[in-house]
Amino acid sequence: MKILFLTPQLPYPPRQGTTIRNYNLIRLLAQEHQIHLFTFLAPGEQYSQESHLAALCERIVTADQPARSLARRGLDTLASNRPDMGLRLASPVAHARLAALLAEETYDLVQVEGIEMASYGLAATAIQPRARLIFDDHNVEYLLQKRSALVDLRRPLRWPAALYSLIQWNKLHRYERMICSRADAVIAVSEPDRSALVQFVPDGLVDVVPNGIDLSEYPLARPVQNTDEQPTLVFTGKMDYRPNVDAILWFVGEVLPLIQARQPDVRLQVVGMSPHRRLAALRGSPGVEITGAVADVRPYVYAAAVYVVPLRVGGGTRFKVLEALASGKPIVSTSLGVEGLGLQDGRELLLADEPQHFAQAVLRLLDDQARNGLLAGTLSQALSSAGRHFVEAHFTWEQIVPRLEQVYQAVMRMEPLASRQR
Repeated sequence: MKILFLTPQLPYPPRQGTTIRNYNLIRLLAQEHQIHLFTFLAPGEQYSQESHLAALCERIVTADQPARSLARRGLDTLASNRPDMGLRLASPVAHARLAALLAEETYDLVQVEGIEMASYGLAATAIQPRARLIFDDHNVEYLLQKRSALVDLRRPLRWPAALYSLIQWNKLHRYERMICSRADAVIAVSEPDRSALVQFVPDGLVDVVPNGIDLSEYPLARPVQNTDEQPTLVFTGKMDYRPNVDAILWFVGEVLPLIQARQPDVRLQVVGMSPHRRLAALRGSPGVEITGAVADVRPYVYAAAVYVVPLRVGGGTRFKVLEALASGKPIVSTSLGVEGLGLQDGRELLLADEPQHFAQAVLRLLDDQARNGLLAGTLSQALSSAGRHFVEAHFTWEQIVPRLEQVYQAVMRMEPLASRQR
């Protein structure tokens, strides 16, 4: 089949969630299909025809990400019926380049990667109504904004952010429902996400194609954990992403003091690019290090005693959790932090949702390691082994991409929805 991928950012190098997913789907699909790519370039980013991506895609068309000021976003929030995410990449130049591509090429499938690209997917199938439209919804975005609003409403200083989320929640609910209803198939990354999306299209094709991991990047011969006198907790992620910011502010404010009351030498490393200005106040907190962008997060993960996932907002399935499991790290997470992955408390990780319980779980692992190290039979080693086996059994890309292929086969047997709606 000839497939046009529409991605909000260049999928190579795969540095974060969206690019990791897009790159690995393209990498494996290119073995059997003809892949074309329409994508956006970040400011200052350049695409080279000599890149690894060019070897996978038969044709790549790029457009620069449009500039959109805060003032423009504020006006759109008040005046437009479209959500912020639906306007983020709106560009007449990009639409013209896509139309030119579609005038030269004919596609069997058009795959929209994330809600930012929805308008481009709809434009493509308006031009080529025989092409099937696949909407890969990386998060249930309206649900993410709903959760953000409910968290921020608890704190008066965050009420402006809560108001923004309430507005976006309603706009996204309508917009997400619209794109789902006009797609031939909808892809969710977890079963909870699928359950939310299927309400939009109860008679439509909504299937789960989860995020995965390249285990070759996380070899079994792992570096030895740091055994100095200062045990380290680690969190990784893009640190201007609102759920990650909320997670660290909550953890440092509510959980870490309880841990340090028992073990004052415990430190936290927050590893990830683009730290938000709200995190600046944490730089003076005892035992807290905010690294910013690093060349490779894996050494930080490998060296840590415990990987923490204190997320209270979010959706989808999180690459950070899969990476920590593959690295053999003992994990403490909130229930929401591992939602949709099928992990069990006490088998692959420890779950805790309240500050006191989260701190107790971390201290339990630190005490276990202080007494026994990572010897076979200890709690930390049992979690480490079970977590690694779990991702090996369920979350390699080689296991995941065939599920997407099954969706393709199903939609190709149906009349294209764009044709049926004419």
